[in-house]
Amino acid sequence: MAAERKKIERVQTVVRIEKRALKVLKALAAHHEIGLGDLIESIVLHNFEGKQPFGPASLAFIAQMRAAYRLDLTASVSHMLSEY
Repeated sequence: MAAERKKIERVQTVVRIEKRALKVLKALAAHHEIGLGDLIESIVLHNFEGKQPFGPASLAFIAQMRAAYRLDLTASVSHMLSEY
């Protein structure tokens, strides 16, 4: 039996994000055939529970996209970014 769908209210928002990171997120959303907002929502909900949102196949795809878009940023620098 399928799980019951949850009724939610979504809001439109404007979020600024590093250009290459956005390219990787868009590629990952397209790869999974879901919208960018749905992908971000899923990542957030998984992380709020301390769970890894991606399996080995998705992580391999992410690594390929990070290389393709030259995304060299890591979590260790996430609080040290500045715009030019």
